Amino acid sequence: MPRIKTFAPSWLIEPSPGHKLFEPSNDEIKSSSLAYNKKPKPGPRRTIAHRGTEVFVAVGKQIRWGDLVDLKESWETKQARTGGVRYKKEPNDFEVYDEEAANGNSGPEGYRIIKTPVAEDIRQLVMSPNNDFLAVLTSHTVHICILPDSTHLNTHDSAPFKPKFYTLGPTTHVTSRAAIVSAIWHPLGVNGTALVTVTEDAVVRVWELSATDRWSFDAATLAIDLKRLADGTCVDQDFSASVSATNKAFSPDSFDMEVAAACFPARTSGGWSPMTLWIAMTGGDVYALCPLLPKRWAPPPTLIPSLSVSIVSRVAATEDSPDVSYEDRLLAQQQLQWMSDLDNQEPKMVEAPGGDGEVEVYNRPARPGIVPKLQGPFDFDLNPEDEQDDEIELKDIYVIGEKPNMSDLMMGEDEELAMDEEEENGLSISIVCLLSTSGQVKICLATEGVEAEWLPSKIKSKLRPSSATSRTQSLLTFQTFDTVKPAELTPDSWPMFSEDATSKYSFYVTNPAGITLVNLESWVSRLESELSGESEAGADFRIDVLVQGHGSERERVYTQPRGSNVLSAPVVIRDQDIGHLLLSSTHNQPIAIFFDTPELELVPIARESPIVHEQVEIPEPEVVWHPRPVFHPSDVLVSNKNAVPAWVDLLKTGRKRPLLQQEIRLSMATLEVFTEGHKVASNEVFEIQNAVAELFRKCEALQFELRDQLIKAGEVKKRIDTITGDDLGEDDDDPISINELTRSRIDQAQRRQEELASRMERIKKKLGRATTRDLSDKEKAWVEEVKGFETSILGSEVDTSPIDSKTRQPWRRFEEIKELSDSLLAQAERLHKKQGEAAEDGPASPAPGVRIPADIRKAKMAQVMSLLDRESMMVDAVKDRLERLTVG
Repeated sequence: MPRIKTFAPSWLIEPSPGHKLFEPSNDEIKSSSLAYNKKPKPGPRRTIAHRGTEVFVAVGKQIRWGDLVDLKESWETKQARTGGVRYKKEPNDFEVYDEEAANGNSGPEGYRIIKTPVAEDIRQLVMSPNNDFLAVLTSHTVHICILPDSTHLNTHDSAPFKPKFYTLGPTTHVTSRAAIVSAIWHPLGVNGTALVTVTEDAVVRVWELSATDRWSFDAATLAIDLKRLADGTCVDQDFSASVSATNKAFSPDSFDMEVAAACFPARTSGGWSPMTLWIAMTGGDVYALCPLLPKRWAPPPTLIPSLSVSIVSRVAATEDSPDVSYEDRLLAQQQLQWMSDLDNQEPKMVEAPGGDGEVEVYNRPARPGIVPKLQGPFDFDLNPEDEQDDEIELKDIYVIGEKPNMSDLMMGEDEELAMDEEEENGLSISIVCLLSTSGQVKICLATEGVEAEWLPSKIKSKLRPSSATSRTQSLLTFQTFDTVKPAELTPDSWPMFSEDATSKYSFYVTNPAGITLVNLESWVSRLESELSGESEAGADFRIDVLVQGHGSERERVYTQPRGSNVLSAPVVIRDQDIGHLLLSSTHNQPIAIFFDTPELELVPIARESPIVHEQVEIPEPEVVWHPRPVFHPSDVLVSNKNAVPAWVDLLKTGRKRPLLQQEIRLSMATLEVFTEGHKVASNEVFEIQNAVAELFRKCEALQFELRDQLIKAGEVKKRIDTITGDDLGEDDDDPISINELTRSRIDQAQRRQEELASRMERIKKKLGRATTRDLSDKEKAWVEEVKGFETSILGSEVDTSPIDSKTRQPWRRFEEIKELSDSLLAQAERLHKKQGEAAEDGPASPAPGVRIPADIRKAKMAQVMSLLDRESMMVDAVKDRLERLTVG
């Protein structure tokens, strides 16, 4: 979840020009004071739209335009130049900015008023996908504004700007007909020019607009009455909306089919989602229309191929299986007819706006019909059983479409289609989010999916077997949670959904209590891994753990003071110059929240390098302050709204007018006047008392907050002084120098290192003494060998080690060989002497019976010499080993 960085900056707070975007006009103040006892009809309030960093704010019957970048830069430049701006606000002047007028400029840069032809207060502003149309909605009417380029708006002219406006359906969307609940730009419209309007009486109209054809704003190209479509039996029936506005007959469908909201999934969704209109009824039912297309539509490049693959596989499955029901077989044939009609067309190439290439434009297939079947009402599986009436009554719907299935589309292809990371890691089923009057959010999964369906033709409806039953569709209730406490509920509240700019799996919920951020990414990736995994072992357990876990993340990012004005649905702007901004408003104040999001990192080109650079993660600094919302005093203290003068004017023109010109007498008429005046004055005084009490409580809380801030500032100062060495000693002596502080820290680190080394040695010794394991056979043999060497070298009084004749000590064997060699040498000398004496006396006669060949003698002598050499080498090796052991 993003961390809040700050609330309402200075360039959006009074007296900056950015605050003028949200201030009420004098006409609105006067009209509200005259209609002190009138309450507006409840409905969605979406009075902010944006085009990049440009915002359009509806205030009453006006639209204010402002470029946030220009407003921010001009305000910061003015503050840096003047060191503070003097501001003088005239009570009856709204459009004149005194500082600019004093400098000779006619108006602030980046701010403009757009004049509109509406007769009521504006309820909703809906920007087109290509940012060239702006739908302006009141309770019953729709006006389309042709938006000019920003260069025509960003001028110093303070006069109101009058762009081109068209009235949408001048005989259709009027006050004598049903109110408008939703106006949605069709995601598959050609260059974003197809608008879908849904009225309260369950009538869906598709408008295909063109700035060069004014007649395209007069009549809808397709109008469907959902009440008629719900009772339809064949596709040949007439499901168009009634032209007569006087038909007010009672019907049970007027209650069951009262529309609360409608929406389309995003254009980048997969399957049939981009052409599926989801409709939420006030009574709690959910319906779907698929496919709902304009007469000319422009699909994404991968939409038609992916639908073709799924339809062909569906037809093959129904033909091969004899157990397929009649309904499934009929649906497969209808989808095949629809795709065949589409394949027979030659798409028309239309240039995209902004020079982004060309797009393919198709005509809406006429077979099997242009009006789809109304699917629903959907059943809710695993729905909570203890739902209250205000939890069932729906106010808004938000649908996140499934991700495109590229695996089936690219099957058999060598190359893979590049996809965004968010689309690749998305969920393969649609998510339907419902919002009730009590602020409860219900997250449902369309596990069965929604496909294109049509009613059967008149002939096939007669051939339908009597045993065939229509299949029921359901939504799986994944999670329900509340965004409003019971004490925060207000009557006639209308909660709303708003999309987020960072992820399609996060959105905002706006209600009179505040704004709540909801993030679904914590379980979407895990659920998708379970759905796409091939292993089914333990899948039930893992999904059960996933469902019973924490679920969606939610955080209240803004809390509205109790009794304040109704909040508008926020818009989220993410720009390099502005940052991550959430912008909402009340009737007279902006609500701005800046989030601290990580900056986009530039990915360098990968190059092979023999040097490996270690990446060091820099820890974020500790947060020592927490942002607080800007306190706005109640508008009762600053507005000119007063019901007493309006009541007096009403009294002057009423039947009790003579009482004002006479003396006060005790009569029933005088008592009625005083009673009514007391009611009006007490209401005014009560509102002022509440505003003053709230201001007093805020001033008291401000003292405690200021004390906490001073304590935290002192702690930060101590930490900074400790780091820089400017802190004082224990006895408030002279400041310690940086060299002394550094030397003391080095000494402390050295002492700490020595302590750690000595501690390590002690631990090693303890571990050695604590070891009680037996010696291995090799270790025992080595110990015996060492003892033997010790005995043979140093000697021993008692030699208790057994000595085997075959494994005698090398030292003893050397001594024996030495003795043998000495005895052999002595014997050889004696024989040599005897032979010499015998030679003097005469030739010696050979010993009788002893004859030793010469080669045998030579072999024996060579063997003896080799044994001597071997023993000498072994003795030298033993000496070297003993010396190494001694040194070790």
